[in-house]
Amino acid sequence: MNFLKINSAVLFLAVAIAVPASAVCNNATLVGVWGFQVGTALGQFTADGAGNLAGAQTVNQNGVILTQTFTGTYSVSTKCTGSVTFNITGGGTGTANFVLDAAKKGVQIIDTISGGVAEGIGFVRGVVTCGLTGKKVIYAAELLGKINGTSPIGYVAQVTLDGKGAVSGTGTFDVGGTYVIAPFTGTYTEKSDCTGTLQFTPSGFSTLNFSMVVVNAGKEILLVDTDANAAVAGNMQK
Repeated sequence: MNFLKINSAVLFLAVAIAVPASAVCNNATLVGVWGFQVGTALGQFTADGAGNLAGAQTVNQNGVILTQTFTGTYSVSTKCTGSVTFNITGGGTGTANFVLDAAKKGVQIIDTISGGVAEGIGFVRGVVTCGLTGKKVIYAAELLGKINGTSPIGYVAQVTLDGKGAVSGTGTFDVGGTYVIAPFTGTYTEKSDCTGTLQFTPSGFSTLNFSMVVVNAGKEILLVDTDANAAVAGNMQK
């Protein structure tokens, strides 16, 4: 989501999710701190409930890692669909569309910048405590992307975070149509703002590094790869 001119640009907005006919939304529905992953952009924004937002993101632009801040405006219709316009600090603008889910805690997003294709999801952060420290949590993970200039890659894994900074699990790793099932170990960090890092090394593979945003009170983690040789993004669900 490089709210600039790259394919992994964006913030959020419109993929069809079923919202009950009785649902009524407005700008005040989108309020508080939200995490998002759109294309290979990952970040957080704060919405004021009155149509204004500000935030920061990490963007993997074909292996070049960018850190950006942005401000913008948004509009939410009574049908719980909406749009956003944003401006990146230092230059660059963009637009996107979104659909809020029935619980009004999640959002499906699509980039509407001309020349780019990217979509993704967002969730309200929830309680300030992110939910990872001091307790063991098991997640189902899926990530998809490509090795730059070559093969598509995908991962599906069961990931255990031990509450003390250690990662373990087993996953299926598909590189260009050839897959292996392998165990892995690694580490993670978590900041007070629910951002952090995660790295793991599958047996027989190089170490994989990710930026992460913890959302939905620790029930979901959004991820983007920060390695120079790949552009991969996805999420983990508790």
